[in-house]
Amino acid sequence: MNANATRRVPYNTNNMLKKTLLSLLWLPLTSYAQTTLPDTTSVRLDNVVVTGTRNQTDIRHLPMTVNIVGREALTEQQQTSVLPTLVEQVPGLFVTSRGMLGYGVSGGAAGGINLRGITGGSGQLLVLIDGHPQYQGIYGHPISDSYQTMMAERVEVLRGPASMLYGSNAMGGVINIVTRGMKEDGLRTHINLGAGSYGTFQSEASNQLRSGRFSSTVAAQYSRSDNHRPRMGFEQYGGYVKLGYDLSDHWNIYADADITHFNSSYPGSTTSPLYEADQWITRGVVTAAVENHYDRTSGSLSVYNNFGRHKINDGYGEGAKPQTRLFRSKDALTGISWYQSARLFEGNRLTVGVDYQHIYGKAYYTSRETGEVLETQNKQSGTSHRNEVAGYVDFRQDIFSWLTVDAGIRLDHHSVTGSEWIPQGGIVVRPMESGELKAMVSKGFRNPSMREMYLYPPSNEDLKPERMMNYELSWRHRLFDNALTYGINLFYLKADNLIQTVNRQNINTGELQNKGVEMEANWRINSHWQVSTNHSYLHMKNPVVAAPTYKGYLGAHYRCGLWNVIAGIQQISGLYTAIGDAEQKKNFTLLNATVNYQVHPIVGLWLRGENLLAQRYEINLGYPMPKATFMAGVNIKF
Repeated sequence: MNANATRRVPYNTNNMLKKTLLSLLWLPLTSYAQTTLPDTTSVRLDNVVVTGTRNQTDIRHLPMTVNIVGREALTEQQQTSVLPTLVEQVPGLFVTSRGMLGYGVSGGAAGGINLRGITGGSGQLLVLIDGHPQYQGIYGHPISDSYQTMMAERVEVLRGPASMLYGSNAMGGVINIVTRGMKEDGLRTHINLGAGSYGTFQSEASNQLRSGRFSSTVAAQYSRSDNHRPRMGFEQYGGYVKLGYDLSDHWNIYADADITHFNSSYPGSTTSPLYEADQWITRGVVTAAVENHYDRTSGSLSVYNNFGRHKINDGYGEGAKPQTRLFRSKDALTGISWYQSARLFEGNRLTVGVDYQHIYGKAYYTSRETGEVLETQNKQSGTSHRNEVAGYVDFRQDIFSWLTVDAGIRLDHHSVTGSEWIPQGGIVVRPMESGELKAMVSKGFRNPSMREMYLYPPSNEDLKPERMMNYELSWRHRLFDNALTYGINLFYLKADNLIQTVNRQNINTGELQNKGVEMEANWRINSHWQVSTNHSYLHMKNPVVAAPTYKGYLGAHYRCGLWNVIAGIQQISGLYTAIGDAEQKKNFTLLNATVNYQVHPIVGLWLRGENLLAQRYEINLGYPMPKATFMAGVNIKF
């Protein structure tokens, strides 16, 4: 990573918009309060989502496509990150990797999240924690090493634009990590330790408490690996804490904090090795919220702050001299989010909300020898500020027992690029109790990042938002008392105004047209056996790196007595590792398996093997992946 300094951006958020935000925050929240039971009590938990509508809603009444990956699926393969499991479980989702453990940042990094050919590496895919945006403020992309299993109760992935609810960067979809909570009185402690190939070690400990109205979750994590190539070490520390209190049967408050620090090195590609290419990264988020839950209305007011500290040595090639300076950056995103959802009459749900974000950051260089801040030859270093304020309305109505319509619109105002309207609409037809036909039209957008506007010689202060329209048709069906479920999606998306570098300047000139089909099925054969499969085919008019043409997965799950075995095979075809004149595509097949054995009521042993077919393959060009690797460990729960 190379960086020139930023210059100050005008701090010109509209005063009237600010006043509107403050007045809405104090609107009465207790309308329509009738009983203490939410209107989803009769719905199975795996059918209830919050990502597509902010409030708890039966997924069968929503026109968008949402995958739910619960905590059991996230933890039974003993993964410390949520991303490997999501890649297996969610059609159309792919994440780049370069080793056993750790993704890293800067040149040669992995952790690029791609959904339907829309990439999080350029900020077009948004990661949320409890509905709050998470991304690097200066560069505008997610930091994949931050999304740890220790904090996740479940993960909901909305495939397709979600900008109407979540604004910029939700252009291609969202990954929403719903954090853990303790629902019943008691105390639970969990310790997980594991070690394996290439000096890899992972550990995690968590404690959850519920006593009356008070609840807490505390977790810590440490992992490290030498990985399979020299100069590609990785080490990470993480912690999570969440404290909650029920003020009454209808109101609760909570505060939580998550912090991750990792040290990562990368050796360069096999053809261009690098030395001293190191990163020291700290990412964190702190949130405080008050929530209300009634029969006919529910809502939340939350304040959150994401922050990051980054120190990077770009390294040097063979025969070159070591770097004399380090790239440094500090960034943060402070936000306020308010929404209230109400059932005005039978079959209706109206949600209104307001979001405010203050995004700021500073990029600069320091001397490796003295630590002093250095002057740069390009744009002057300094702090950049941006502000966004938005309001949205979503209206959903069951017209008949078999028909639901949904429509929403958002007005998003950016302090530099101006205002953007984001509409969304869809219908759900239920021709039978066990099946739904859904149609969806939605707009996504992304505001240019600070890097694109103010850093590096290609920067351009006149950039406008990227825009995309998505059209989707899907069918979901459940058979044999939900023992067999399957679904199929057809989608077409078209984007314009994409930011590209032409003649050494960033301009809004790029276009994108993607279309494809996604299929998934799950069959609970009996109390011992369960199989699942998902497949996605993507056609791109303009190919992008790390977007496979075909991704397929077939998994089997066996439970019997003290044994729990998960095995899955994944096929990747037509994965672009380079585009343009030097275009390259890769095909490979991966077989992974995890065996768990409960030797004692509180002690379990596990063994995980990855790439058991010992495939030679690359995901990042010039970064060969390891052949077969193994991890073994112990689980202690009491």
